[in-house]
Amino acid sequence: MCCVSPVCELCVSCVCLQVLWVTSSADSCSQYVAYACRMSRLLNSPDGVPFSWWVGRANERHGYWGGSGPGVRKCSCGIEHNCSDARRHCHCDADLRSWREDAGLLVYKDHLPVSQVVVGDVSRAGSEAKLTIGPLRCQGDRNFWNAASFTSPASYLHFPSFRGDASTDISFYFKTSSTHGVFLENVGTSDFLHIELRAGSTVVFSFDAGGERVELSVRSPAPLNDDQWHRVEAEKNVKEAALRLDGRYADARATPPQGHATPERYSELYVGASNGQRGFLGCMRALKINGVTFDLEERAQVTPGVNPGCRGHCSSFGTHCGNGGRCVERYNGYTCDCSLTAYDGPFCTDDVGGYFETGTLVRYDFLPEGGAVAFPEAKSAPGVGVPRHANLTREELLFSFSTSSAPSILVYVSSRTQDYLAVVLKHNGELATPPAARSARIGP
Repeated sequence: MCCVSPVCELCVSCVCLQVLWVTSSADSCSQYVAYACRMSRLLNSPDGVPFSWWVGRANERHGYWGGSGPGVRKCSCGIEHNCSDARRHCHCDADLRSWREDAGLLVYKDHLPVSQVVVGDVSRAGSEAKLTIGPLRCQGDRNFWNAASFTSPASYLHFPSFRGDASTDISFYFKTSSTHGVFLENVGTSDFLHIELRAGSTVVFSFDAGGERVELSVRSPAPLNDDQWHRVEAEKNVKEAALRLDGRYADARATPPQGHATPERYSELYVGASNGQRGFLGCMRALKINGVTFDLEERAQVTPGVNPGCRGHCSSFGTHCGNGGRCVERYNGYTCDCSLTAYDGPFCTDDVGGYFETGTLVRYDFLPEGGAVAFPEAKSAPGVGVPRHANLTREELLFSFSTSSAPSILVYVSSRTQDYLAVVLKHNGELATPPAARSARIGP
């Protein structure tokens, strides 16, 4: 780190384009930042002009700190509501004579990495600060799940400027329930290339080598149209051509001598069949040619008959999510989100209950998603987010209970107004609700 007061510039050892490629391709990235202080304010929260800020990708200035996010001028303690001064959003903004520290992870990868930090409040007598910037850490490969669904054999994705080379390396994943279909092919005056599925169990790779058609095929002992992911790897160069399926089954042969001619520089690539017939029907992801990942999702957004990602599971199986569980699409199936129900398990059918002793209760503070804390005095209870799709004009309460104790308050819901909802078990074992409740259904 190279510091010339008040600016600290990180000495990055790699080319900026390399960092940009890593962060763009990664599924997630993070970078640790820490600011230890004594009488040295950081963001000057809540409303003052920030004393310090950091610069990330594209030389943009950012006024949030580790543990927070874009547009939120806070440190992690401001998010968690445990800052040294409750009126401030950072420990250091309390301007105390004792050492404090604001630290956390920056996780919005479109702003990373940190290239420069400006530290402003260090010129007063007694002001001290220590800045720590951790390494950029990235995980996963978002291109690995870059996918498109082909809903008709006549649908395809068109990439008009496919660059041909003497050596070509192609890899992708697919899943389908169809017995045949063209995965991809290029169209030009020469250097023909074609990969397809035949008879539900055979993958064929064919290409032109100096006017001679070369064909490789790999047959799987198990059906490939089982709607499960399978990997195809096809490669050709001046010496040989090879085809691999699921990393286990392969075919290889020497390239004909006349196939060493320089290929056509640019041609048109079709993911699917170029003639609109016999195209692939199913889902394809992680298409990579000569080290370049093709953005199938982006192209699918503007192509009829092709959808971004792998969809359709919830429309077929979403009813399996019981008790109000929400079906969530996955690339290889679906899951049931039970977070807004009183049930758990893969299909939201397992009861989640608790045993209450006399005088005990569980309290939840319902907060608008992304909003401020509604009840700051309830520090022992975690906030529960209200989803965007919640209906705030109608309330429905569903629960089951068993008890031998009466009378008792089973549920009480208050609000910022005088409105409330309560369910009470009376002395005689009957359930009672306040007049404000429109209806109450009691069942086994």
